[in-house]
Amino acid sequence: MSDVIQLAYFAVAVVFILGLKAMSSPVSARKGIVWAGYAMVAATLITLLKPGMENYGLMITAIVLGGAVAWWSGKVVKMTDMPQMVAIYNGMGSGAAAAIAALEFARGSMHGSFAATLAVLGALIGSVAFSGSCIAFAKLQGIMTKAWRLPAQNVVNVALAGIALVLGGAIIFGSTPASEMVIAFFVVALALGAILTSPIGGADMPVVISLLNAFTGLAVGFEGYVLGNPALIVAGIVVGASGTLLTQLMAKAMNRPIKNIIFTPITGAAAGGGEAIGGSMKELSALDGASVMRYASKVIIVPGYGMAVAGAQHKVWEMAQLLEEGGVEVVFAIHPVAGRMPGHMNVLLAEAGVPYDKIFDLEEINADFPQADVALVIGANDVVNPVARTDKSSPIYGMPILNVDMAQNVIVVKRGQGAGYSGIENALFFKDNCRMLYGSAQQIIGEVITHVKALEV
Repeated sequence: MSDVIQLAYFAVAVVFILGLKAMSSPVSARKGIVWAGYAMVAATLITLLKPGMENYGLMITAIVLGGAVAWWSGKVVKMTDMPQMVAIYNGMGSGAAAAIAALEFARGSMHGSFAATLAVLGALIGSVAFSGSCIAFAKLQGIMTKAWRLPAQNVVNVALAGIALVLGGAIIFGSTPASEMVIAFFVVALALGAILTSPIGGADMPVVISLLNAFTGLAVGFEGYVLGNPALIVAGIVVGASGTLLTQLMAKAMNRPIKNIIFTPITGAAAGGGEAIGGSMKELSALDGASVMRYASKVIIVPGYGMAVAGAQHKVWEMAQLLEEGGVEVVFAIHPVAGRMPGHMNVLLAEAGVPYDKIFDLEEINADFPQADVALVIGANDVVNPVARTDKSSPIYGMPILNVDMAQNVIVVKRGQGAGYSGIENALFFKDNCRMLYGSAQQIIGEVITHVKALEV
């Protein structure tokens, strides 16, 4: 029976990996998600069939309650709230891994073993990812509106990490650990995750979410070894590896080392430096904006978090379709870290029905901006800020950006004259070829649509 179960776990792992592989293509992504989901369901059922399993009532109750909550929240969540849902779901996974380790510590059966070492590492990483994901959720949900940073932030981080490692070593190599020691270990690990994540601002949040996801996968993989569950080991390693690669790619897209994102995050305080920006912001009416785009040959639309907050993706696509009917070429440009999670803008545009062949990433579209008559920026800030190319004193200097400022005309839809989530002033807004359309993206794009329709008459 044991050999049959191990073989079943292997088959499930293969299906899971194939499902993840299918997600690399927009055409097969939905199918891949279904495959991976069915694989996880199968792994759960196989685990219930393992010899010696107990407490079936509790396990089935937990599965039913957890599945019901996940199904309901997945059905009702708005696409604009997807980042915080991803953050809290990720936190639940890491929290579960830490809870598994806590139970194993309570049993006291892993003294001095390799499994005990992996349990401690999984508990540490899982606890950090859990509290960090909760902080990320609070920031994205608007519950936590400021980036909190301690006076000696990095010293505290190192100290807490050191204390957690010492306590973890005592749990591994000491006698049966006292409950007070285990509790202290988890309190320190949870505090470390919260303090690490609290200073992170919106500019760095996509990378942090990806990093926390990698942490969760690693913790799950370690605890899978502790439990002797191949499905958890494979799923954890795959998620941890893919999350790590994605984190590296996104950090590269920002030209910011991961250590800088964690230890010197971009916040309003950090953004206080930089060269002074001359000129003034010049406002544009919705009618003038509609006219400029209606009679253009090519319009490049750059969506950002402002579009997501306003839920304006459907209006934006409606406007793009009207312009195309009038003979205007319209495409979309996406920066790798636009929004609040990896692929945030791609998901929103896909949900609105924008064809995949109209969506281009930074490397594909940047050379086209000088030939564009209009670049329409909707709620984006750092990813279009030209100081990243010119101002060495800026926190975002060296970050690859979309060359929006090189378009013939730039129109920026923005709620106000603030510096944006990261606190860095955007030199683009003060350039001679840039005009501002103030207001919510939903309202402003609606007005532009009305004027475009009137111009057709």
